[in-house]
Amino acid sequence: MAKRPRLAPPPRHARPRAGDERRPPVTSGADTGTNGAPSRRRVFLRGAAVYASVVLVVTLINVMSLQHEMPELAWWKPWTWEGSSLLIILTILWLPWLTLQAGPVEAWRRPRTWMIHLGGMLAWSILHVGGFLILRHGVYALAGEAYNYGDLDEKFLYEARKDILSYTMAVATFWVAGRMVFAPQAGSAAPPPLPATFDIRDGGRVIRVPAADILAVASAGNYVEVHLADGRKPLMRSALSAVEADLADKGFVRTHRSWLVNAARVTGLKPEGSGDWTVELGALEAPLSRRFPDALARLRGGG
Repeated sequence: MAKRPRLAPPPRHARPRAGDERRPPVTSGADTGTNGAPSRRRVFLRGAAVYASVVLVVTLINVMSLQHEMPELAWWKPWTWEGSSLLIILTILWLPWLTLQAGPVEAWRRPRTWMIHLGGMLAWSILHVGGFLILRHGVYALAGEAYNYGDLDEKFLYEARKDILSYTMAVATFWVAGRMVFAPQAGSAAPPPLPATFDIRDGGRVIRVPAADILAVASAGNYVEVHLADGRKPLMRSALSAVEADLADKGFVRTHRSWLVNAARVTGLKPEGSGDWTVELGALEAPLSRRFPDALARLRGGG
């Protein structure tokens, strides 16, 4: 059987040098994960079910309120107004899910995260308003009437304010679902803890290593280079931000735009002037930028 081709490593000049902050953060790459990480599909389905239930209840309340306030109104019109909004929201739930993956809540201090979600809010509102307008015009046409939405510029700003809230609620729902999907049931015996591991996808194979054996992870173009305690440096096609999200609860600290270090493996800190430091991890050295003061405080405090 022919061997499965492996991804070619990036050229050496693509690998960042210690202290070099000119390279932009990597944003492309495949999904990564650790042993026992919750299924993304399961998290999405649970979060979507909860969000859909809440929106459905709100829709029913709005329909009943409209029928009570305007009894002369044809019965199908409130259902068309509120139902079209509900259907479009359920159709575009994938959008806040994807923006949450690209801009995790844990990275809220970074401008990139805010830009991702601001763009997500705008896209959410445009898709929502454009979608329900198409549905409403279609239903009214079938009923032999013309739908009048009013001044689009004025109404869009009104809808956008509500869409900011609905988008934020969707992101929060998916985030909570991801946190709680594998929470232990009350009264049930907790399973014995498994050793924390990390899967390195090196080309066509997976290298599973204890997280404690990882000294640091460095960005290398569209790859990350994983520095292991035994001297190996396997490459994995991934964004450094994705690896950071997987290792955040295992004691890893972002010290530089291009570096994560294992706080438990730090053997020394060396000042470099102008607020920059070098993190010593045995024979390996990693940069610590003055732009990451929280990382310095954490490493000085012993992780």
